[in-house]
Amino acid sequence: MTEILMKAGSFVAIIIMGYMLRRKGFFKEEDFYVLSRIVLKITLPAAIVTNFTGIDLKPSMLLMSMLGLGGGVLLVGIAFLISAGKSGGEKAFNIVNLSGYNIGNFTMPFAQGFLGPMGVVATSLFDSGNALVCLGGAYSVAVMAKGEKNKFSVMPIIKTLLLSVPFDAYLLMTILSLLHLTLPAPVVSFTGIIANGNAFMAMLMLGVGFKMTLDKSRMGKIITILSIRYAVSIALAAAFYFLLPFGLEYRQALTILALSPIASAAPAFTADLRGDIGLSSAINSISIVISIVLITGTLLVIL
Repeated sequence: MTEILMKAGSFVAIIIMGYMLRRKGFFKEEDFYVLSRIVLKITLPAAIVTNFTGIDLKPSMLLMSMLGLGGGVLLVGIAFLISAGKSGGEKAFNIVNLSGYNIGNFTMPFAQGFLGPMGVVATSLFDSGNALVCLGGAYSVAVMAKGEKNKFSVMPIIKTLLLSVPFDAYLLMTILSLLHLTLPAPVVSFTGIIANGNAFMAMLMLGVGFKMTLDKSRMGKIITILSIRYAVSIALAAAFYFLLPFGLEYRQALTILALSPIASAAPAFTADLRGDIGLSSAINSISIVISIVLITGTLLVIL
């Protein structure tokens, strides 16, 4: 228990450090995007490559990708339900800000730190399905719901995914693992060194980008979205842990994955939809705090 609390506390301390350094002027607000590019294009792909190496992936384990996709689709459906009778803009906002999981920037470091290679593989497979929702699927549905397009478009999602370095890393390593092939040892050694910095860089990035703009007039909306989101997340986490036919390590990973914060791309997509960016950023930041508490508490129980 002490080790879990110390490690989780260290993650929180790094987030706080990033936030304080930005407040003191060491980092500027735009530095968040630089750190984000480093994580998404360098350290996270390196972590995926390193942790997939040597894993004997069975075709049945690809079900975890479907769980990631299914969780996102479920939340999109719930967003439609709670938006019944509301304006197109309201529907679009709910779809983007209720669905998707922030895994690469948030939950992956927890999987690395607490669950080891097996946990990272489960996380990667889940996120490959989740990526279909949070990297374009939910946004395309939101555009349609707002009335800007009449048809759901698949091609923009595929294009976005193929241009995503983490998704390409997921795809490459999944194929290699299914074919029982491995990358050359020097490549894995190189990625291993970079992967060691992923948890620190991801948590520092979250701290630098953390925003908490609480407006009393918006609290009702914030509470509604987060209450629905985490009620569904807790139910899924329990189902994943107690009902799935996977080994314990994989079920532990899937349990904390269900408790991940809202997708980090949500504020950016909200801006593209000309929605309330401040409200979206507040929901996103508060969801990070809630997920830290829930995931740490869950790890204390299941490990």
